[in-house]
Amino acid sequence: MSELAYTGLNLDRAGARRADDQWLTGLRKNAKAVALWRDHCLVLNEQPVWVDVPEDAVFLGLDGDTGVFAVDLSDLEEAAAAESVGADAAVDIRRLVSGLDAEAATRLAYARGLLHWNRNQRFCGACGSAARAVHGGHLRICTGCGKLLFPRIEPAVITLVEYGDRCLLGRHRGAAANAFSTLAGFVEIGESLEDAVRREVAEEAGVAVGAVEYRASQAWPFPSGLMLGFRAVATDPEIAVDRDELLEARWFTRDEVLALQEEHRVAGTGRTDSIEQFLVTSWLTGS
Repeated sequence: MSELAYTGLNLDRAGARRADDQWLTGLRKNAKAVALWRDHCLVLNEQPVWVDVPEDAVFLGLDGDTGVFAVDLSDLEEAAAAESVGADAAVDIRRLVSGLDAEAATRLAYARGLLHWNRNQRFCGACGSAARAVHGGHLRICTGCGKLLFPRIEPAVITLVEYGDRCLLGRHRGAAANAFSTLAGFVEIGESLEDAVRREVAEEAGVAVGAVEYRASQAWPFPSGLMLGFRAVATDPEIAVDRDELLEARWFTRDEVLALQEEHRVAGTGRTDSIEQFLVTSWLTGS
């Protein structure tokens, strides 16, 4: 797996050709589509199932000269969807990621996000009329007012805050006693990314932040996020959690973070597909 899961897609998205219905029809003849059901991947023996491409499949891109598609079987009941493609289960993509190579995981996440948008954008938000899919599923057009509807991306900031030789981790409501994580939140309208970092940290943990440094981004189509990773420096170590999203927050030394990671590794509760792992590891190694 690459350092950041769900990134580095090698497909050619062929944006300049997606409007050509004749070209897409030709591609479908010798292509395969990965099958999903209600945001879950249909699998056989824990491997994604690929099927012949139906007319309503969405176009993901080109692998060389071969088209790659995704089909949504959400209109069926789970058992019927699985049987129709010879699958034995419908599995959360995040559960599959450790057994897939980086490209396969990225393609599945991409497919999940695009299918989710199409399934939930069947009607126009302006006039309520039905919206039809065009451009291989990358655009929907309202049949009433003609409004163009594009896939929605929801940007969120995720931040490792440091003060001296310690970093700030918080425990969210409902989380296990040792489930501490970096702080994150959605970007609001009229807000820069740096402002979003400072606001989220202040709102959740009551910590004032000065310098903010961008580190990396990660596609997070669960269902439509884009995670923007930052390192930030607190101007004061005072903590005052909101008791709404966060139940507690603490400053951790590097040794304490390593010990926490080991607890999760032994218990099998650690996750490695989030950009959080990248931010924490970079801080631990001083990179």
